[in-house]
Parts: sequence; C-alpha cells; structure tokens
Amino acid sequence: MKLAYLSAAKGFLEAKREGADHPEVAQAVIVPYRLEKSVSYGSGTAKGPEAILLASHQLELFDDELECEPYRNYGVATLSPPPLPESMAAAIDQLSYITDLILSNEKFPLILGGEHALTPGAVLPFLKRYKDLVVLHIDSHADLRDGYNGEHYSHASAIRRVLDYPGVSVVSVGIRSVSLQEVLFYRANRDRITIWWAKDQTSWKVEDIVSELVGRPIYVTFDVDGLDSALMPATGTPTPGGMSYWQVLDLLKEAAKVGRIVGGDVVELAPISGLHSCDYTAAAIVYKILNYALYGVKPSILV
Repeated sequence: MKLAYLSAAKGFLEAKREGADHPEVAQAVIVPYRLEKSVSYGSGTAKGPEAILLASHQLELFDDELECEPYRNYGVATLSPPPLPESMAAAIDQLSYITDLILSNEKFPLILGGEHALTPGAVLPFLKRYKDLVVLHIDSHADLRDGYNGEHYSHASAIRRVLDYPGVSVVSVGIRSVSLQEVLFYRANRDRITIWWAKDQTSWKVEDIVSELVGRPIYVTFDVDGLDSALMPATGTPTPGGMSYWQVLDLLKEAAKVGRIVGGDVVELAPISGLHSCDYTAAAIVYKILNYALYGVKPSILV
C-alpha cells in the first residue's frame, strides 16, 4: 500500500505548513481515519477528521506559550483519507499497517478519528518498537468493556483491546462514566491500569498523574469527550463534569516533560453544523500535541 498525501491547501494547517508539499521532509504525519462502525448513541464521528482539518486552517501558527511558530521546526504532512474495509477488524488492521509504514519512515503519526475503536490498531506498531510503552488516555469513559452490542472492537472496548497486548500499561484521566463490569476489570488489573477519576479533579496534582510516565515512550489517545460537555458538546456522548482545555494542555505538557510522546490519536469529534468552536478546540489540541512532542516544552529563544 502506497501512502497518498493531501495537497497543502487541504491538509492540516493548510498551505502555510512546512513539508506540506514535500511529505518526505515532514516529521509529523496526520492520518484522517473516518472509522464509524460501532457508535451507540450520537453519530457523526466519520466527519470528525475533515472538520479538524478545516478548523486547523484558522489556527494561529504562533504558539503564545512557546513563543514561536513550532511547525516550522518539524513540518507536517497529511495523508489522503484511506478507503475503509467493511469489517471493523479489517479497518483496525489497515490502520496498523498505515501506522507501521509511517513509523518505518521515522515519522510521528497522529490519527484523527473517527471513533475510539481505532486506537488498538494505531497502538500495535508502537509496541513492536517500544517495549515500555504507556498509553496516556484522556476520556470520560473507561472503555474497558469486553465488547459492546456484539462488536469485539467497539468504541466502548478501545482500552480493553489495547490491554490485550502484553506489556502495555494505561493511565486514564478524566473518567466519569463507567459500568460495574469495567470497574471489576479495573480492580483486577490495577498493575496495568491507573484511573484518575474526574470526581477527584479538584485534588489532582499533575505531577502525580505523570509520575508513571517518567522516562517512558508515551502514546496519547485523546477522546474529545474527556473535555467537559459545556466545552465539547460535539461528540457522541457529551458528559458533564469533565476537564477544561487548560487542564488538558497542562497534562500533555507535563507528559512531554517527563517522558517522550511518540504518537497519538484524537477521536470522537462529531461536528455540529454551525458550531465551529468544537472543531477549532480539537484542532488546537492536535497542534499542541505536535508542538509538545516535536518542538518541546523548553522556553523559546525569544524569552
């Protein structure tokens, strides 16, 4: 399978991107993956990747925290959205293959969903390269069900399927919607899963959350419903009591300080017509993940 790329005008950050028309020189590769086969409440996640790409064209490229235009240091290329196989298992296998190709070229993959069911496929190629991989999981749901509505690879099973892989561990943050079965599985597997419950967020210390990430390669999976529903209604199951934008950025920044972010995904955006703020918020978080991972969190030379 040969990877095909979008033109500069259609990809992430639009024509202003370094590496847009020369993907071989870009460090970051955006993968729009329109997977939507197991959603169980609101739908529309198949439209998420395009909405994020369009919103990214409106982002200011100057990062006021890093005091520079970080994309100039790393460059971004965007894949053409690949056609999806009929079955969920085949779609997940295809994403594994695409992600493996990107990693083989020593690039940084960031997948835009689509539903959360894609994450096990994206994670697998990293495990071949990083034996101590930890998944930083930001979400309102634990996603620890062993299948849902007859689908083994359901969006409600994304993290359970990741934990099917030996050796990987998970730090979940912002969880506030969970079943009894998931709690029982979590309690039986606390050596591999840490959950930071949203109900306790007033007492969170970010340095405690990232303590398990120190010195490790980190895959970030960010479900937009990890954000509070007032900030992010454009998702299948918007859930009250979630994280703020700044809490998410603080967590990502500290993760990049103590470990090494090697790839990730941003999933479950279900765009609402006329409500651009949600698309823009998701695009801004994608840009921040890239900036923290590929530019760094050290002060700018402009300071």
